[in-house]
Amino acid sequence: MNFKIIFKISVYTCFCLMVFTNHTIAQYDSTKAKAYGADDYGMRTYIMAFLYAGPNRSEDPKIAAELQNAHLKNITRLAKEGMLSLAGPFYGNDDDLKGIYIFNVETIEEAEALTNSDPAIKAGSLRMELKKWYGSAALLEVNQIHKTLTKKSIAE
Repeated sequence: MNFKIIFKISVYTCFCLMVFTNHTIAQYDSTKAKAYGADDYGMRTYIMAFLYAGPNRSEDPKIAAELQNAHLKNITRLAKEGMLSLAGPFYGNDDDLKGIYIFNVETIEEAEALTNSDPAIKAGSLRMELKKWYGSAALLEVNQIHKTLTKKSIAE
């Protein structure tokens, strides 16, 4: 009995995915794809930065808070300039990996220059590892969509 229910749900799920996929392809926007640098799969390259705890983390809560605020202001600036498509921290991890950036640039060198503008990097509170990454060109819309969902600014 349970097998029949699971089978029916699986068939229904596959059907829904096929309908969704066909619907998505039917709405292809060549102008937007070109503007976002998308390939035939709607993808493009970015530079991803993995943020790790750096060697100079302040024990003073006031200094740490000021540095975090400056770090968030830098994130906001990079996003407004269109250089940063996505950023965010990781929660619940016990290792030194603190968060990610996804830069809207072509080269590791460009991302490194942007990375070095971060006050937390300059202070040694964070360090970054940069990798070329292949992801959806739609990430270029994230910051615009985010503005419509935000009641409060993190840092201005």
